Amino acid sequence: MIDYSKVLSKKIQDIKPSGIRKFFDIAGTMEDVISLGVGEPDFPTPWVIRKAAIKVLERKQIIYGPNKGVAPLRKAISERIESKHGVSYDPDKEIIVTVGGSEAIDLALRGLLDPGDEVLVVEPCFVCYAPLVELAGGVPVSVPTKIENNFKLTVDDFKDKITDRTKILILPFPNNPTGAIMTKEDLEPIAELLRGTDIIVLTDEIYSELTYGRKHFSIIELEGMRERTIYVNGFSKAYAMTGWRLGYVTAPAPIITQIAKIHQYGIMCSPYISQNAAVEALTSCDSEIAKMTDEYNARRRYLVSEFNRLGLTCFNPEGAFYVFPSIISTGLTSEEFCERLLYEERVAAVPGSAFGSSGEGYIRISYAYSLKHLMEAMHRIEKFLDKLEAEKNG
Repeated sequence: MIDYSKVLSKKIQDIKPSGIRKFFDIAGTMEDVISLGVGEPDFPTPWVIRKAAIKVLERKQIIYGPNKGVAPLRKAISERIESKHGVSYDPDKEIIVTVGGSEAIDLALRGLLDPGDEVLVVEPCFVCYAPLVELAGGVPVSVPTKIENNFKLTVDDFKDKITDRTKILILPFPNNPTGAIMTKEDLEPIAELLRGTDIIVLTDEIYSELTYGRKHFSIIELEGMRERTIYVNGFSKAYAMTGWRLGYVTAPAPIITQIAKIHQYGIMCSPYISQNAAVEALTSCDSEIAKMTDEYNARRRYLVSEFNRLGLTCFNPEGAFYVFPSIISTGLTSEEFCERLLYEERVAAVPGSAFGSSGEGYIRISYAYSLKHLMEAMHRIEKFLDKLEAEKNG
C-alpha cells in the first residue's frame, strides 16, 4: 500500500480547506437549509451579457484566445479604470484577463514572492490570501483590523510589522467579510508610509461597484501609487457572473511581463466566450449594477436592524454584500455557533474565524439572497437565540 502522506506535498497537506466551503458542503447534504454562506448573487446575469455570449456561440467562435485576453476586453477594462479612477493602463502591456479574481491574486503573489518574503495580510479577509502566499513560498503576516476603527486599516495597525523581508501589502477593500471600505482620507497616510519603501500593494477591489452612499476610492488614484500597485478586479460580484469565471489584473508593464508567463503556462487563456460577453458588461450594464445595488442596500439595512434588535451587535457595512454580527454575547465560539445553527435551525452561515483569527467572535451572513430567504433565516436565528438563552437560564 502507498503511504500517501509521504507522496503528497507537505506544504499542501498543512494548508487547511476553505472555512467557507466547509459549511456550504455540509448544507448541501441537508434538507430545508437556508444557505447564507457563499457570496453568490441571486440575480441572473443581465440579459445583454448572456445575449453577447449567445452571439459568440452562434458564430461558432469557441476558440482559444490571446494569452493576455482579447483586445476589445483589455481596451474596455482600461477605459473603465480610467473613467472610474482617472488612471490609465496600456491595454497591450499592463492588463491580463484571468480566470476569476482569485487567479489574478495567485499570479501576483507567485510573480513577486521568493521563499521567505513576507506579505502583510489585512484581516478579517477573504480566505484565499494566506494560503496563496504560502503556496508561493511567502510568509503571511496577519494584520488585524478593529471594530473600533470600523474595520479600516490604519498605519498603526501594520507599521511595526514591516521588516526587511516585507514585499507586499494586501488591501482587501471593500472588505469581505466585514463590508468595511477605505476612503481617500483613510488611504493617504498608508500611501505616505509606503512611498518610502519598496513594498508593493496588492489591492483586491472585486466589490468596488457595490458600495452604499459613498463612491469607491482606489489607492491607485493617489500620487505615486500606480507604480507600486497591482490592481485586481473582476466580473463575478457586480455583474452576477460568478460561473463565467472572469477577472483581471493590471500593473506596471515590468510586473505584467513576468506574471504573464505564469498565466501562459498554467492557464493559457481565459474562456473566450466569457471574455466577449464581458465587453458588453463593461459597456452596457451600469444601470443593471445600480438596480442590484439598490436591492442589496435594502437587504443590508434589514439585516443590520434585525441583528441589532436581537442583541447581536452588527457593524454597518458600507460595501460588498455581507454583514458581520458579533456573537460574543452567546458564549459560543464562531465555529460552535455556526455548527449548532446549521444542525438545529437549518441556517448556514460562516464562522468569523474562517477569515483569520481576528474574525473570532463574529459570523458572516451574505445578503446576496432574496429578502424572503433572509426574513425566514432571521426568524430561525431568533428561535436559536431564544434556545440559547433558555439553556443559560437552566
